[in-house]
Amino acid sequence: MTPMIESLGLAVPGRLEPTDLQCMRGEMTAIIGPNGAGKTSLLRALAGVERSGGRVTISGEDVMSAPPPRRMRLLSFLPATRSLVWPISARDVIALGLPRPDAVRTEELIELLELGPLAHRPVNSLSTGERSRVLLARALAARPRVLLLDEPLSNLDPYWVLTTLRILRNAVSGGDCAALASLHNLEQITAFDRVVLVDRGRIVADQGPEEMLASEGLGKAFRLERNAAGWRVREPA
Repeated sequence: MTPMIESLGLAVPGRLEPTDLQCMRGEMTAIIGPNGAGKTSLLRALAGVERSGGRVTISGEDVMSAPPPRRMRLLSFLPATRSLVWPISARDVIALGLPRPDAVRTEELIELLELGPLAHRPVNSLSTGERSRVLLARALAARPRVLLLDEPLSNLDPYWVLTTLRILRNAVSGGDCAALASLHNLEQITAFDRVVLVDRGRIVADQGPEEMLASEGLGKAFRLERNAAGWRVREPA
């Protein structure tokens, strides 16, 4: 089976060692790791925002060779920052994710993310959680083959965490999309099909959620251990 996205030799000097990664159609992949491990660098390299070398293909198509409108249909990147200083409406921000104007698709996303009461408001007047929903709508707008999402569940209340996970699952369930999302809450990885653990600028484990939660590698990377009561800081040897 051909991977939806395949990367070879991606690197970011000082932050990400040369890295290979494949993700399949219909797959939701969580990327986890301690602060500074390289999660964001991996996503930014996959998105072509910054990298010193390597190649990314989506369904065999080289991403960097594609013209901008085509790239919007190949992948979208949601950065971790939710800072928006533009005094433009939420509706117009969502439309920026489209390669050409499509009012029907814009309104569809406003309804999906329950943004109707906010659609006319300047995005710089919205709360962080509200801006997160607007930016997710923009990332989904062009129905890209690959969603690269940096901390998409941060700043969201419990309803929107669960709703966002459902939206992402629906996006990939058709089989012609894959999603990669970095997370900080380890309990959220059970909603994903696969978990990639990044530490010190390299991928150190690639497992299913339950296997990852029980792994020694996860405890070592985060300096934690798990017991019946949950997580606790691992005491130094």
